[in-house]
Amino acid sequence: MDKKTKKVEEEKIEKKDEVAHLKQKIEELENQVKRIFADYQNLEKRVAVERREWLIKANKDLVLKLLPALDFLLLSTKHIENEGLKLSIQNFFDILKTEGVEKIDTTEKEFDPNLMEGVKMVPGQENKIIEELRSGFKMGDQVLRPAQVTVGAGEQKKEELN
Repeated sequence: MDKKTKKVEEEKIEKKDEVAHLKQKIEELENQVKRIFADYQNLEKRVAVERREWLIKANKDLVLKLLPALDFLLLSTKHIENEGLKLSIQNFFDILKTEGVEKIDTTEKEFDPNLMEGVKMVPGQENKIIEELRSGFKMGDQVLRPAQVTVGAGEQKKEELN
């Protein structure tokens, strides 16, 4: 091998090393960009969750302030038969529903201490809701206010309650 051929071979080896080094650098930069992009996506998700939680808390506070007014309207229907009042109450429930708030259903249900507050017990089918005294509401899985209910004590408890 002459000097010129040897020099060309050495340059080829250097170029291969340089290309390998550049490929490695490109791969490192691509991985870095992927990590940064993944971190950014995680940040976006976290911010969206926090924003949603903040809105739910703000809505929850407002709804809790409005529920006594709804209680008053519902109580009024026991004493006043008025179509406008019924429509107002229905409109109130519709607005609550659009905000993700739903009434806890107690009609012919078993007593559930996670959703209901037993205010009194009376003779009746054991552990069954006899009467709803105050409506309960939940937002998603979170109970805003438990329903206040009268619970059946069972037939054998009749004597004890009387």
